[in-house]
Amino acid sequence: MEILENLIARARSNRQRIVLPEAEEERTIKAADKALADGLADIVLIGNPNVIQKHVENFGLTHISAATIIDPENNPKSEEYAQLLQKLREKKGMTIEQARELVKNPLYLGCLIIKSGDADGQISGALSTTGETLRPALQIIKCAPGITCVSGAMLLITQAQEYGDNGVLVMSDVAVTPMPTSEQLAQFAYCTAQTAQAVAGIEQPRIAMLSFSTKGSAKHEVVDKVVEAAQIAKTTWPELNIDGELQADAALVPSVGEKKAKGSPIAGHANVLIAPNLEVGNIGYKLVQRLGGAVAIGPILQGIARPVNDLSRGCSVDDIYYMIAITSCQAQAAKQ
Repeated sequence: MEILENLIARARSNRQRIVLPEAEEERTIKAADKALADGLADIVLIGNPNVIQKHVENFGLTHISAATIIDPENNPKSEEYAQLLQKLREKKGMTIEQARELVKNPLYLGCLIIKSGDADGQISGALSTTGETLRPALQIIKCAPGITCVSGAMLLITQAQEYGDNGVLVMSDVAVTPMPTSEQLAQFAYCTAQTAQAVAGIEQPRIAMLSFSTKGSAKHEVVDKVVEAAQIAKTTWPELNIDGELQADAALVPSVGEKKAKGSPIAGHANVLIAPNLEVGNIGYKLVQRLGGAVAIGPILQGIARPVNDLSRGCSVDDIYYMIAITSCQAQAAKQ
């Protein structure tokens, strides 16, 4: 698939340091070995070195020696990271003793490694919940400047190349915020445009704020929220190419867009879709995936100052491998 090949090529072109805090997990260690073999990223593994070595021997892995392995129970930089964590959480009442315990938690340790500049991104979720992945990220790395919330984007690759960017679209929020405010929806639009550029390679994101109404065809407070979100996004980030409210067909199909939203720069040509709430976003992408045969990659977390991504606990080795590439591309963009 061309888009995945391009994603991998971009990751290889400027290798980033990606932390895998669940390194004792079978799929994770196999994905790390594959990523190292392909020169996809520089890998930091957090886990017991003896357990990791047993996996290396049992699975015949040949490239793990190129990774940096950090034992959370015996880490020379534990005190440095504990001091950093306590300082970051001091106003929340964290003591140095509590910080010293938390730096033994691989998910916290990984975020501290990133915060201190020793790595560029992190991936977890093969063993952890989304909440467990997000909590240390928000406490330590925090949101990107001007952003107050996290969202999850889905990369959709369809056979219908007349839609989106040659069949490629990015949709948000599909994973995090159940009932976003208009301000949050505006932030989702901005962050998803960045994801479209950094991950999907879409040079010119065209953002549709989705609704069940197009340009006043229906009246309701939820429609008003979408209209307000589009206006906030335009005012805050005037460089965005955005319009709304638009129904899905008006956003995607040129003939429908011309009829329902004549003169709109986005209608009929959208490649970034912002759902009005999590329910719509999550159901929508799964219908496209299951009934429409689209390939769905993600969710890709966005809005954090440095990329921290979440996996499904049912993920495959390939899922982790591609998420390493995605996180690397996000890290590249975050440095620009």
